Amino acid sequence: MSIIILGHSFTPSTISYSDYLDYWMENYCQVNLKYNTIQAYKNIIKNHIKPRIGMYRLSQITASTINELMTAIYVEKSFSKAFLKNILKVLKGSFGYATNVVEFINKNPALNVGLPSRDIPDSDPVHIFSKKEINMILERFKNNHCIYYAMLTAYYTGLRVSEVFGLTWDNIDFENKTLTVEKIIVKKNQKGATKKRHLSGKSTTVWYLGSCKTKSSYRTISIGDTLIKALKLYKEEQQCHKKEYGDTYMKHYKKVVINQFTNKPEIKILNAYAEIDVALPEIDFIFLKDNGIFEGTDTCKYPFKVIHYELGIPCRFHDFRDTHATRLIEAGADIKAVSERLGHSNIRTTYDIYVKVTSKMVNDTVKKFENYANDIKC
Repeated sequence: MSIIILGHSFTPSTISYSDYLDYWMENYCQVNLKYNTIQAYKNIIKNHIKPRIGMYRLSQITASTINELMTAIYVEKSFSKAFLKNILKVLKGSFGYATNVVEFINKNPALNVGLPSRDIPDSDPVHIFSKKEINMILERFKNNHCIYYAMLTAYYTGLRVSEVFGLTWDNIDFENKTLTVEKIIVKKNQKGATKKRHLSGKSTTVWYLGSCKTKSSYRTISIGDTLIKALKLYKEEQQCHKKEYGDTYMKHYKKVVINQFTNKPEIKILNAYAEIDVALPEIDFIFLKDNGIFEGTDTCKYPFKVIHYELGIPCRFHDFRDTHATRLIEAGADIKAVSERLGHSNIRTTYDIYVKVTSKMVNDTVKKFENYANDIKC
């Protein structure tokens, strides 16, 4: 049996792991995985796997080879446990496909390989914002309406960054004070993208609407008066901007296209300064620049450099989510309610990843027992 990759013929016994990874990416990953996952896998393969063991034949790689690879990556790079797990996931997945699906090899050499038995940080550093820091950030960006209201929304809801920038005005129910998460925004870098008269982008970045991370990520949550008031004000400001910019205000449309790998439909976002020639439904994103331009999650790039270097707060957009969860638990919120609010598939995720034990929680624990035992005579 021979297989064709980029016009070259290989047999399972002679194919290199590098060439096999290209085969696995095209025949499994591109068909079954989400775009962001595919990009993450490509990065891992390109930067960490191919340079080290890509030259070996697929059939020659052993558990010892993979164990040495994982140890070397950890020693040289000091990645977090979460990232090392992702590298191992790519290795196990690719060899699992070679063993169980296409049967190029008889045994999965990565099956029983674990992480290096050393002290590895669980994840990248997490920053829990204080009220002072939140006020500093909001004050700094009070004149940049798009990022200001996006950060405010993330802080008050705990939404993921792709969920925040995927929000449209019909996701906000002002009367019932709810917010619905039903989609995310996905960035794809497309080669050969053209600039027509209507199109805004100078780069090849194209935005798509994507499905939420998990089934439980689809959710409707309650939001308080503070955020309701802020979003009402922002919507009014946006209407004023539309009138101010007139025909130069950017509009956004949804176009159904067929994914070339999965052969399934997906929704592509088209940007136009005027009515487009074909009948496409318009999409009303919440977080836009004053002139209507939609930058999706790229909106965060420059502001977070400012937050880091000017305000001295090293953080990520995701830290608004971490802060939201932690402060809720500190305040005594029910863990199941917090988990559902964050869109987690189970409570364990909320405990293990997002909820951090703070000094306030430690002190409150002591006070609670003191109050319970205050009638004990010592």
